[in-house]
Amino acid sequence: MSNDGQPPAQDPLIDEAQEEQRRSAAARLFDIRRVIGGLFVAYGVIVTLIGVFDSRAEIDKAEGVRINLWAGLVMLAFGLFMLLWQWLRPAEPPAPNEKQPGT
Repeated sequence: MSNDGQPPAQDPLIDEAQEEQRRSAAARLFDIRRVIGGLFVAYGVIVTLIGVFDSRAEIDKAEGVRINLWAGLVMLAFGLFMLLWQWLRPAEPPAPNEKQPGT
C-alpha cells in the first residue's frame, strides 16, 4: 500500500462517539454540585469534630447548645445531599454545535 501523504481515513461515527464522551466527562467534572457537596462535607466533618470536643466553657457560652456539633451535622447532611443528587441525576452533556444549512 502506498501512502501519498494523505492522512488515513477516519470513521465519522467513532469521532462523534469520542466527542460525546469528552463532552459528557467535562459536564460531570465541572458539575457545581460536586464542588459544593465536597466543600460542605469537608467543612461539615471539621465543624462536627470541633463540636464533639467542645469544652464546657464553649457550650455554656452558647447557652447550653452544642452549636458547632449541630452546625457541622447540618453542613455534612447538606454536602452529602448534594453529592447524592449529583450521583443520581448526572449532568447532561451540552448539545453539539451543529451548523444550520444556509447559515
